[in-house]
Amino acid sequence: MAPSPKRSFLPLSLSLILSLSALFLFSLYRSSTSTTSSTSHFSLPSLHSPPPPFTFTVKLLAFDRLSSLSRCLRSLSVAHYDNDRVNLHIFIDHFKVTDTSSTGSLDVDSKLNESRKILDFVDGFNWEFGEKLVHYRTGNVGLQAQWLEAWWPSSDDEFAFVVEDDLEVSPLYYKFLKGLIGYYYYNASNFSPWIYGASLQRPRFVPGKHGNKLQLDSNTRIFLYQLVGTWGQLLFPRPWKEFRLWYDTHKTKGIKPFLQGMVTSGWYKRMGERIWTPWYIKFIHSHGYFNLYTSFSHERALSISHRDAGVNYGKTAGPDSNLLDVKSLDFNLLEMQPLSKLKWYDYCFRQVLPDRVVRDLNELGFVLHSLQKSKTIILVNVHKVSQTVTRNLLCHFEGLNIQNYILVGPKSNFLLDLARRGHPVIDVDQFLENMQSHKMIDFQRSTLGLIKEILVNAYVVEKTLELGYNTWLVDGNMLPVSSNMFLDVTDPSFDFYAGNTFKVLFVRSSSSAKKIWVDDFIQRVEKMVNSLKGKDLVSMDGRNFAFVVTKLLEQKGVKIKARRNRYVDHRWRIFVHGCCLSRVMTSDCQRRCLLQ
Repeated sequence: MAPSPKRSFLPLSLSLILSLSALFLFSLYRSSTSTTSSTSHFSLPSLHSPPPPFTFTVKLLAFDRLSSLSRCLRSLSVAHYDNDRVNLHIFIDHFKVTDTSSTGSLDVDSKLNESRKILDFVDGFNWEFGEKLVHYRTGNVGLQAQWLEAWWPSSDDEFAFVVEDDLEVSPLYYKFLKGLIGYYYYNASNFSPWIYGASLQRPRFVPGKHGNKLQLDSNTRIFLYQLVGTWGQLLFPRPWKEFRLWYDTHKTKGIKPFLQGMVTSGWYKRMGERIWTPWYIKFIHSHGYFNLYTSFSHERALSISHRDAGVNYGKTAGPDSNLLDVKSLDFNLLEMQPLSKLKWYDYCFRQVLPDRVVRDLNELGFVLHSLQKSKTIILVNVHKVSQTVTRNLLCHFEGLNIQNYILVGPKSNFLLDLARRGHPVIDVDQFLENMQSHKMIDFQRSTLGLIKEILVNAYVVEKTLELGYNTWLVDGNMLPVSSNMFLDVTDPSFDFYAGNTFKVLFVRSSSSAKKIWVDDFIQRVEKMVNSLKGKDLVSMDGRNFAFVVTKLLEQKGVKIKARRNRYVDHRWRIFVHGCCLSRVMTSDCQRRCLLQ
């Protein structure tokens, strides 16, 4: 891509300088850019300052539809750019040449004439806002290469807005994208490295089989959704580079972009490399990224597809939405909510609550209330549990519609990644460090994972009892056969249940259980931890919290009801195509499992 020339920039006001100073630390990791954009004078009120200089390039992908292309270019040319520099790169794919017979020769001549008309039109098209570049292919590469080869970012301050030739954009599209870039990319308080861009199309499609219907309340104008939008997609530089490298690795090694439970896998099986979206969808799922979307009333959007006949449509289907323009604008387009206020949705359009990481007892209360409306909480110990087994367990929970769980484990990138994907977790390392009221604990000796597990679970159960929740404590290597096992605890004469392998423990929320636990049980646990010596620590290796607590309760004379385990050990399980299958796996989980 040809470098963009520098432009002079008006001096920033003192207030703007002060507002941008907060971005200093955020911008340290960003490389410098050679292109600037001038200050916008948007007629609508804005709640945030203009972004710092960045490069904005429209990547228009065309083939053999002259009328579609001309309509798209006209809409781009009448948009409001407010003297900002905006580049236009047009990629024209070549037609296929397969038939060399006399009849085929006439067909080739017809296609050549059509290509000449398209090139003549593009050459004569005046683009006064920045650089115009035309890339005419020497051979037919298809839609996948058109997308993937259109852009390689040269800096972290370069953005690509990709449109296909049958799209039409609103005159307001650039103003909105500029405001969005400034608010969600350059504003440190609203920036997230897990956002890969923004789609201007109206959200209509849920790719996850058996997913929820795409429904949003009237107050939602901007939200996050994993699905990439091909009808007007803004791409952020770093995630796109990551994708291209990931794609190269997987494509070279012959790894297919199949994702269980997704209709896009069926698309790929039928169309193969003619399409690129299954690759990107697989990448986004593996990395846990999200896309910004808009939702406007009356089926309006800043970018619409006329769905003209081509690769995706056998015949023209007409516009998918109503174009939002100045006349129909009845709200402040640039009023954007903080990132913390936005809702996040996965491929099945299930709401995701990211970053629920419990580091102290106060955060625990918030996370407990954020779970499904259930008075039973499942604490899953994932210490020394492999990532594959943990993913498998979560897949099974999904199939059984079990949502009231919290993963308990030592701090790791994997645990934090699960939290980012919406799974609530307890960071035992940070949790213990924040327990300032328990200084009698020797943290140096309690570096053994089991000791951390015992202490943290003891404090967590105390809090769950205080808040009125029943609590299951389950080893991460155990798998429930059904969700009923977490509800089928009916004997009110027992407050504690233990599995016969001591890998599962149930604590009922009752006044008697609370009295036993709070009065002196916590002190017994702390005393046991502080009394452990090297030989004792070794002897406890391989035990778990449920085992230790059961023994301590028995020593105290507490009645514990033993119940037959209704679990399956994860060692019985097998993995096929990255998804989970076994003799106990429900068919629903096989269909809906969205594992990497």
